[in-house]
Amino acid sequence: MQTVPYFVPTFADDAADAVLDALRSGWVTTGPRVAAFEEEFAAHVGAAHAIAVSTCTAAIELSLRALGLPEGSPVLTPSLTFCSAVGVIVNARLRPVLVDVDEHTLTPSPETVAAAVRRAGQPAAMVVTHMAGYPVDAKELAAAAGLPMERIVEDIAHGPGGTLRGAPVGADSYAGCFSFYATKNLPIGEGGAIVTYDADLAARLRAMRLHGMTKDAWKRYLPGGSWRYDVAELGMKANFTDMQAAIGRAQLRALPGMQARRAELAARYDDALTGLPGLTLPQRPATGHAWHLYQVRLADRDTVDARLNDAGVGTSVHFIPVHRLTAYARLLGAEECATVPVTDRVADELLSIPLYPGLSDEQQDQVISALAGALGGPPC
Repeated sequence: MQTVPYFVPTFADDAADAVLDALRSGWVTTGPRVAAFEEEFAAHVGAAHAIAVSTCTAAIELSLRALGLPEGSPVLTPSLTFCSAVGVIVNARLRPVLVDVDEHTLTPSPETVAAAVRRAGQPAAMVVTHMAGYPVDAKELAAAAGLPMERIVEDIAHGPGGTLRGAPVGADSYAGCFSFYATKNLPIGEGGAIVTYDADLAARLRAMRLHGMTKDAWKRYLPGGSWRYDVAELGMKANFTDMQAAIGRAQLRALPGMQARRAELAARYDDALTGLPGLTLPQRPATGHAWHLYQVRLADRDTVDARLNDAGVGTSVHFIPVHRLTAYARLLGAEECATVPVTDRVADELLSIPLYPGLSDEQQDQVISALAGALGGPPC
């Protein structure tokens, strides 16, 4: 039996040569390739500035800390997200306030945001999550929360390649945070970036990503540079390297083709899986889904998942709601954990099936056949 992995990263043909060029250059940490990648990524997104950092987790934490909020300030966040996206709120000494999701889009809606505000009072900020690549209107959610865009941090880890109102997701973000983890649409292995229209925020984040130092090593060690620097504001170790940037620049050139393949695979799933009993397909926006994940909903998710694994098909779940994780349940408290009933309901039904540019038609057909069989229907 041939196995179909849940995910296999795809790398551009010239990525390996780019890494060798970086190695031979004599400069492998934050340097000229990072600067070039930032410029190219900003242009791809349509943003004024991009700041490359070590992870999307660091990107969100740096963005929250840069808001300069008083300790303990309430920050709205969905619970249907990766745990780190809530963990950084705590690390920034702020207080997470849960927002429920729309059961079709799996993202917060103006209605669920407004409900959270009525329950918990006026928030100081909000983390907006673009779940699975579904593009979220951050301006609409900001209005529902009574917040300016300068208090909105967008978690766009799943979003490279997505669009909203004809523009790339992140184009008009105050702080849009991307991931370049191995499983993401722009896979580098590790890494992240923040895009912004605000020059002052960009300058602040560039310093904060490297301990708050006023000069990075590249600038200090260039001919004529000086070893002197200052730390005007506390930061953290979260810089991006030229090795990562070398891969990222090659991947960025290949991204349109990889996104086209993701969209093609998603359409094939839609055509083949429509009408299968007990299965709900992911909702499509009018335009612009990044198709980071293909999430189906199943009434008996765990049984179907076991049957798929027996058939050699890898799967995953996105996500175990954060409020169900022991440490976060303790931190949030029982009353807060009971405020997201839709999240609790859909979380038990979600299953992510293989979707990545290297997935062949034959492998996808095997996934489709196994899923149909697991639901008790004839193999497709």
